[in-house]
Amino acid sequence: MKEKLHQLKKEFQKSINEINDTLKLDEVYQRFFGRKSGEMSAIMKSLKDLSGVARKEFGKLSNEVKNELEDIYANKKASLENKAWDDIALSESIDVTQPKLPKKRRGHLHPITQALWQLEEVAKKMGFIIEDGPEVESDYYIFEALNIPEHHPARDAQDTFYIKGHPHWTMRSHVSGMQVRQMREHGVPLRAAHIGRVFRNEALDATHGHTFYQFDCIVVDKNLTIGDLVGVIKTLLEGLYNREVELRLRPGHFPFVEPGFEMEMKVATGLGKERKEKWTEVVACGLVHPNVIKAGGLDPHEHDGFAFSLGLDRLVMAKYGVEDIRHIHSGDLRFLEQF
Repeated sequence: MKEKLHQLKKEFQKSINEINDTLKLDEVYQRFFGRKSGEMSAIMKSLKDLSGVARKEFGKLSNEVKNELEDIYANKKASLENKAWDDIALSESIDVTQPKLPKKRRGHLHPITQALWQLEEVAKKMGFIIEDGPEVESDYYIFEALNIPEHHPARDAQDTFYIKGHPHWTMRSHVSGMQVRQMREHGVPLRAAHIGRVFRNEALDATHGHTFYQFDCIVVDKNLTIGDLVGVIKTLLEGLYNREVELRLRPGHFPFVEPGFEMEMKVATGLGKERKEKWTEVVACGLVHPNVIKAGGLDPHEHDGFAFSLGLDRLVMAKYGVEDIRHIHSGDLRFLEQF
């Protein structure tokens, strides 16, 4: 175990020394500390198989190495960020000997903002009201009101960020908590879209992030069908992509809808001979569960509804052929200036 920790420490230090940008730094961090397949994480998990004395000895050593590697990572990240700011400062300095200052570059909208505004415009034309809600939310609206009781396993699946010292308050893991608020405020008939950032305790990789955007919709009325659900989603996506889209439904389980579905869209990837199409999940959806209708102050015997949540980040990736979700929130102007 000691030799393994020593070797891991050498590999980590060598990998860190070779890095010159924060994106690659995060990739190395995930290689060693990723929850599912990180090398350091695997060692920490293996401690449970040791006997009492050995577990205590190697547990202490493992924590010391882990803390040391965390410090190396933090120092390297701070160094890279400081260098980035220094480079910006140098690039923005003024040469007073120039006969004429260069023309200033104009900014433009972030691709997430562009996609959001396009979806909002289509939704408004279909009669939806556009709402926002609190990013710090009570666990009642995030879980209980959406038919996820206290001991339901879905609470663990959300990987929720709870507020320290306030066990019943969270950074919202989805914007669907606004559905019950809208039913209580506006009654029926209801067509409402809720947009905003959500937060989940996810390990960063090419397709997952801890902070991303959702576009959530709910419709409540009478005699609504799955066909209505598919029609609204198809209209929104075609408005975003400015082309016809091909969709398909697969059964899925979500506590707040019954029946529930995972909707997939056919997406083209690659260029030239490498170009191919594949089915990609873009939205969780279904008919609103009667318990959620009831939580909204309505009678589920008289009213029904449908709801869905679009992940904006992945829609933007599909629209522009972005291969890594981390580029979208990197703040790297070399990436953002392409849109």
